[in-house]
Amino acid sequence: MTMASTPQPAADPRTDEVDEPVAFFEEATGNEDPPAPIRGIGRLLGWIIPANLGIFLIWGAVPGILLPAQITAQFGEADKVANLAVVMTIGAFFSMLAQPIAGQISDRTRSRFGRRAPWIFLGSLAGGLALVGLAFANSLVGVVIAWTLVQITYNFAQGPLSAVMPDRVPLKRRGTFAALSGIGLMVGALGGQIIGSVFLGSIAAGYVTFAALSLVILTLFIVFNPDHSSTELEPEPFRFADFLRTFWVSPVKHPDFFWAFTGRLLLYTGYFAVTGYQFFLLTDYFGIAEPGSVIPVLGLISLAGILIATVASGPISDRVGRRKPFVFASSAVTGLAFLLPWAWPDVTAWMIMTFIAGLGFGMFQAVDTALMSEVLPSAKSFAKDLGVVNIAATLPQTLAPGVAGAIVLSFGYAGLFPVGIVLSVLGAFAVWPIKAVK
Repeated sequence: MTMASTPQPAADPRTDEVDEPVAFFEEATGNEDPPAPIRGIGRLLGWIIPANLGIFLIWGAVPGILLPAQITAQFGEADKVANLAVVMTIGAFFSMLAQPIAGQISDRTRSRFGRRAPWIFLGSLAGGLALVGLAFANSLVGVVIAWTLVQITYNFAQGPLSAVMPDRVPLKRRGTFAALSGIGLMVGALGGQIIGSVFLGSIAAGYVTFAALSLVILTLFIVFNPDHSSTELEPEPFRFADFLRTFWVSPVKHPDFFWAFTGRLLLYTGYFAVTGYQFFLLTDYFGIAEPGSVIPVLGLISLAGILIATVASGPISDRVGRRKPFVFASSAVTGLAFLLPWAWPDVTAWMIMTFIAGLGFGMFQAVDTALMSEVLPSAKSFAKDLGVVNIAATLPQTLAPGVAGAIVLSFGYAGLFPVGIVLSVLGAFAVWPIKAVK
């Protein structure tokens, strides 16, 4: 049953352009082509890299570099691990809530600017203000509040942004789109570390710079890739019980969605439990007195591995029509890479690991996003479902330093590596029960 307007002539839905709007369909799911008008795909493909860059520069710079440095400088060396764990754990809890809430609101937004664009802009604007607040926080409570607001607001931008692919990208282009998204994500995360290390001497200036950069980039994305008007869509009723159920991915009702979510959660947790703790590993495990001189080199090494794997994996996955072998291989490679610094506790081993793990994680990021888009339950709730999916991506990145802190306090820094290995390999095996995707 259609919900938008009277039928209009349209091109084949698997082509890249249409001349007239087509209607939204109630029964479309994530493994079908998007029911929204498919236009400007080439331009969208070009802009998704900077759009993801605008958000993930922050996720790379703040929790991995600037926030640990700020906490160490303000509250001392003795309690830095515990203090960081407290800040990250509280922020991660609210991050877990923010994306599904943002998704629910975005899916129900009715405006001539569409369902996604208003929240991408407002989230980036409010997030920038929260970053400025974090820059001037001078107590642990203030840091916790500011970082929590950063998490909530930027997730209100990231959740709707992630819904762009199932909203507007045809199936045959999703591997390429996911690869480009992965490039923006990882270049942002690693570039954030590199740029963040430049601001170690002026942390407040770093926060303000990233806030302004994100707002400008995401605003330009909205301007050059206007969302489809949602004014003619019938409003979806909100039921609080249904919202609470979004935090439970039923393995019975949606087994493919459950296994895809679980695989991503495991790999991301394993990966960021190790790499997300890089700042303290460099200073306390490898004995690097000036980590700011090493972090840019490590970022470039990791970026090289990620770009090689990402650029190759997405298009190849589209060509052969398979996702699962790529996701399995990437998880296994990432986990096995952590053996190196565990067996050989030297910064050289960390550099080699960084490149190999970059290859594995780049392959995963390129293909897993496309796989996720093909197991979503319903087109009516893309943003909400992807908000739940993104818990599996953003929660490990923000929670990992807190989890890693507990591991370090209990078992020392070497305890991080077996945890990363086990979780990554389990993530590889989690994709095999998926039936809807090869």
